[in-house]
Amino acid sequence: MSMKTRVSAYTLSVALIWSSGALAQQKAEVLHWWTSAGESASVRVFADQFTKAGGTWVDNAIAGGANARTAGINRMVGGNPPTMMQFNTGKQFDELVSNDLVRDVDAQAKAGKWREIMPKPIVDASVRNGKFYAVPVNIHGQNWLFYNTKVFADAGLQPPKTFPELIESGEKLKAKGIIPIALGGQPNWEHNLFRAVVVGHGGADMFRQLYGTRKADMLKNAKFKETVEVFGKLRGLVDPGSPGRNWNDATALVITNKAAMHFNGDWAKGEFTAAGQTAGKEYGCTLVGEGGGKLVIGGDVFVFPSTKDKAALATQDKLVEVLLDPTSQLEFNKKKGSIPARLDVDVSSMDICAQRSSAVLKDPANQVEAMELLSPPNFSGAMQDAVTQYWNNPSMSADAFIEKITSAMRDAG
Repeated sequence: MSMKTRVSAYTLSVALIWSSGALAQQKAEVLHWWTSAGESASVRVFADQFTKAGGTWVDNAIAGGANARTAGINRMVGGNPPTMMQFNTGKQFDELVSNDLVRDVDAQAKAGKWREIMPKPIVDASVRNGKFYAVPVNIHGQNWLFYNTKVFADAGLQPPKTFPELIESGEKLKAKGIIPIALGGQPNWEHNLFRAVVVGHGGADMFRQLYGTRKADMLKNAKFKETVEVFGKLRGLVDPGSPGRNWNDATALVITNKAAMHFNGDWAKGEFTAAGQTAGKEYGCTLVGEGGGKLVIGGDVFVFPSTKDKAALATQDKLVEVLLDPTSQLEFNKKKGSIPARLDVDVSSMDICAQRSSAVLKDPANQVEAMELLSPPNFSGAMQDAVTQYWNNPSMSADAFIEKITSAMRDAG
């Protein structure tokens, strides 16, 4: 049965669900997919803060984002919703909004001046039809370059500022027997590396034109072909053991001095922390790109199932307060590896990578929407397939790769 045809059943039963005594006493079931040790520790910050506020947090963690979203959506449609549910920034909850299955929190947003204290890409990712339908809790930067400070120092090299510099340094490191770039050899990480090159070498406008407006004319630009060729040159800086490698195993190569560099989101900091390393000491972080680099950002949000029950609404409102409380924001993001969704939070007690991220995002010109905020899933998937084919086939020309992207744009409409 489709979501739309089941909405009426949900509407009839939701009042009974929400009016139960447990929920009326601010008992909140929270559905999310943060199941790793670090993620569990971070979400516990919210749970503890809600408990301090007089509530009872019922944790429902389901491993895997897709699994958790499917379970939660099915429950919403079926009339048995959790109190609050996690999504990523992007288009994942659009259908819930269009079917009136989640409530807007725009009154809270206006009272808290969310539009003023959050980056515009994060605001846009949470607003539908002019209203906030989700509460952003963090900002993840996706295109960080993490590097081993000892490896660079021993080689007499500085961290690269541009991709041509990176390629030059990478060849020198390779000659010394060091893996220049540790890469998680799976399609999503190959695509993540490509996106880092697009925004870093091609620029923010190129990134938005590729993943957002998707105008094929841009693909004919000489700069785009040059960017594709730069990406292709990175193949020679990745070791033969990369195919199939998990991202965290790639990070471990940098931690153990076997590799010099690793492109990933800021969640990779958790691996360095678990190994007892400190940002600015054993490892560093930088954005590779002309003009100091731009930061590709996304994050996590929570949505609230629709209800007319006043007690349930009060419970949800209390959760909103907890999620965006400055202390919650700071302590949660210290453990998550991200930075607060609120840019007015004092991050001086966070690691230097988080401080750098916050400083970069203070300038709106440095804020670049992540792919999932710009692209429909079918185009994102087609792009990932094209990138993987190009990356794993050195004989494929840049022109052939560009033709695959052209076809993907045409098919996406």
